Amino acid sequence: MAPGDSAEVSRLLQSFERRFLATRALRSFPWQSLEEKLRDSGSELLLDVLQKTVKHPLCAKHPPSVKYARCFLSELIRKHEAVHEEPLDELYEALAETLIAEEPPQCHRSYLLPSGDSVTLSESTAIVSHGTTGLVTWNAALYLAEWAIENPEAFAHRTVLELGSGAGLTGVAICRMCRPGAYVFSDCHSHVLEQLRGNVLLNGLLLEPDVTAPAQHPEHSTHNSESPRVMVAQLDWDTVTAPQLAAFQPDVVIAADVLYCPETILSLVRVLQSLSACQKDQRAPDAYVAFTIRNPETCQLFTTELGKAGISWEAVPRHNQKLFPYDEHSETAILKLML
Repeated sequence: MAPGDSAEVSRLLQSFERRFLATRALRSFPWQSLEEKLRDSGSELLLDVLQKTVKHPLCAKHPPSVKYARCFLSELIRKHEAVHEEPLDELYEALAETLIAEEPPQCHRSYLLPSGDSVTLSESTAIVSHGTTGLVTWNAALYLAEWAIENPEAFAHRTVLELGSGAGLTGVAICRMCRPGAYVFSDCHSHVLEQLRGNVLLNGLLLEPDVTAPAQHPEHSTHNSESPRVMVAQLDWDTVTAPQLAAFQPDVVIAADVLYCPETILSLVRVLQSLSACQKDQRAPDAYVAFTIRNPETCQLFTTELGKAGISWEAVPRHNQKLFPYDEHSETAILKLML
């Protein structure tokens, strides 16, 4: 195989690996490129695809949805049959395993980090479960995590408060890659908080037992400096008070994919206004809000309400890294807020 062809195959395998581990929609996989490569190669490429997907060590430890694996293998078999007459036993054996497996209520998604490490999340097999959208990872959370990894100085040795942490992807990535001094995950719904705590522990982070006490400033903390102090807090935007927010002593406030209805936007802006009074070393915390632009009117409402609250903002330039597989056609943005 020529060096150029080898590099192409490597990129193809990486694309399948990242998409499968994150259980992205099957239509997003580079099937046409795979079919073209299969015409020029034997079964070795398909075996490599199997090892990078269904047989990946991460999948053995943290399996994805059984239905997802079954659909993926069915499509892989169709591509193989389109170009090769001889069946490949390994493909059918893998498919047979999924046919007899039961679907658990929770499945896993894994995201590979530049360090070679990974973030693995346990998520609901339903898109919206128990009446909340916080049980799955949405595009803006991935986009914000990428930006954070490219800009670690925004978080290094600082106390970060995340509003609406959901499944926890952004926070775990920041804790792994950006060396914050302390990180406070927060959400409102009890089912989300239960899963959030599980995901924090699943990724080897240690939870602080008490989330109501003010966070120590990192310089005066006796915690192991190699890993951040991590807390999970129940935080209802409609009832939380300014003193309760101030108790976290945040240097940085972040939120991703929380602009999904007018009521939520009004509650979020009220919280941000309260946070603007959380002075630390005579300065308000930095704040970043990431969102996917599904409805321009919703985004317009957010910026209008920010203006009413006296909070100025600026758009953060798009970052260069594309670390995680998500819908490239969706318009995602990050606003930096001056609280």
